[in-house]
Amino acid sequence: MPPPSKHQGASARDRLLNAAAVLFYNDGIAATGIDAITARAGVAKQSLYNNFASKSDLVTTYIEQRHDEWLALYAARAAAAHHPKDIIIAVFDAYDDHATFAYERGFRGCGLLNAAAELGAGDAGRKAVRRHKEQVEEILHNQLSQLLPDDAGRAETLAAHLAFLLEGAMTRAGLEGDANRLRSARAMARDMLARL
Repeated sequence: MPPPSKHQGASARDRLLNAAAVLFYNDGIAATGIDAITARAGVAKQSLYNNFASKSDLVTTYIEQRHDEWLALYAARAAAAHHPKDIIIAVFDAYDDHATFAYERGFRGCGLLNAAAELGAGDAGRKAVRRHKEQVEEILHNQLSQLLPDDAGRAETLAAHLAFLLEGAMTRAGLEGDANRLRSARAMARDMLARL
């Protein structure tokens, strides 16, 4: 009897998404062709078009899946937190968790920002990246609003500062190929929160 396939039990759609996720992150969206995705997924090319309207649809779904992965990491971290300050730090921890995945060719930064850099201004995938980044800032803002109930302007400004700190750290971490900048940003965020 032949050994079980590494794809055994996974739907063609899931195999395509998993293959695309690895290839898009490793090589970029433009450099990844349909043939490479279907070959890695072990499916016929027609399977891609049976599951996705186009490569653009696959890209948008990949971005949404990455967002869902991050939300799950954040939810796990936030569930263990007991104070709004700790829930804010959970955002940084979830980014660090995502950065420390075992990537085939090493950590290259935020997969969503990498994708957005390749997409046109009106592209659905780019809009999905923007929604993700806005949701992260909204999470920060919601917790800061609890900490600063009488100062909505300060909560909004501090949420923007923390979001910029997080994104800048993620960008530098990607350039340097490790998560140390994220850990430094986490410490800076904790220091900022200690002053509230």
